[in-house]
Amino acid sequence: MKKTLRDVSLAFGAAGLLAAGLSSCGDPKTTETTTATEAAVIADSANMSTDSARMGKPEGVMVDGVAMTPDKTIIQNAVQAASVSTLIKAVSAADLGGTLSGPGPFTVFAPTNSAFISLPKGALDGLMKPESKEKLKGVLTYHVIAGRLLASDLKDGQELTTMNGEKVKVSVKDGKVMINGATVQIPDVVSSNGVTHVIDQVLLPPAPAQ
Repeated sequence: MKKTLRDVSLAFGAAGLLAAGLSSCGDPKTTETTTATEAAVIADSANMSTDSARMGKPEGVMVDGVAMTPDKTIIQNAVQAASVSTLIKAVSAADLGGTLSGPGPFTVFAPTNSAFISLPKGALDGLMKPESKEKLKGVLTYHVIAGRLLASDLKDGQELTTMNGEKVKVSVKDGKVMINGATVQIPDVVSSNGVTHVIDQVLLPPAPAQ
């Protein structure tokens, strides 16, 4: 996914207020799938602890040689993984650590350090400046979905509404899950308040209409 610096700047400017929910568009089958998913998320929210124990492996999922276990929050697990340390710094700079440590549940698509390095030169440094806090928050919340979605819940052609109000599109081919073209490298890292999927690209909100 190639972006010019201008495209990135426009995308950052598009980040809006937080919103929650799941949505899908397209044929009736997709709508039915999304409706079922939304119902599952509601039930999931009401039974979060039970579902974490059911879905998460007690021994955890290995990321960078460290076990990410379902008894810890998304943040508590992520801070142990060296490959997403840039994301953790960004979350801290945007004051989102408290949110992602809350009850949720949340689904987080977590870009690796390499994904951040692939951004246009100067883009990340610009976002990390105090005056860019709201832009950074908008980009990061574009990686978060309200509700807990495992890889098996993600269907080809499905659209998900992120917590910044914009949508991301799911594609599934030969068992590979992609979000807006970013490949899920490590799926289903279950935490006590949600699930994380490690991805290989930073997702950028769409540029505003001209």
